[in-house]
Amino acid sequence: MNIKMANSVLTSPIKKSQFYEKNEENRADFAICEEPLEKIRGHDIELHLDVERPYPLMLRRSPYPESLENSKEIEKHINELLHVDFSKKTGHNEIVEITTPFLITWHTFNSTFCGDFRSMNNHTKSDRYPIPMIPHSLAKLAKAKYITKMDCMKGVCQNGVKPSSMKLVRILYHKGIHEYTRMPF
Repeated sequence: MNIKMANSVLTSPIKKSQFYEKNEENRADFAICEEPLEKIRGHDIELHLDVERPYPLMLRRSPYPESLENSKEIEKHINELLHVDFSKKTGHNEIVEITTPFLITWHTFNSTFCGDFRSMNNHTKSDRYPIPMIPHSLAKLAKAKYITKMDCMKGVCQNGVKPSSMKLVRILYHKGIHEYTRMPF
């Protein structure tokens, strides 16, 4: 692993070697740009809806009409999701009750994708985990020996989705239905 340590507090060779040893020891917990993100084991997310079957029609949506250029980009993004094990294709014989359309947006000639989960959000039960107080978090950080940072968006994608909840995070596009195996949001 190539780590840049400019302006580092790890000036002594002993501290640097301890740092590298600890990183190697916990290698599975970190990812670098060139590698796909590992899934956090044992922390799969379970989603619950506040409605029962039959589900409202807003939860079973058709794919949005897409231009040929957008369709190609959607396929590219779906293939990337499959490659890094973030999604899987839904079987043809499965009963599909909830689907979410797939969107492509463009920013300076680069495409980004997302599932349109707005209707799902209206029916998802909230997780009542309390948000930490900033002063408490800063007090804990003051005692830290090392501080690292991470990309929170990619951090969320490391959380798996329980198999019972995968049916709730299905995305629909012109070539079929895929379900996320990791949290998409």
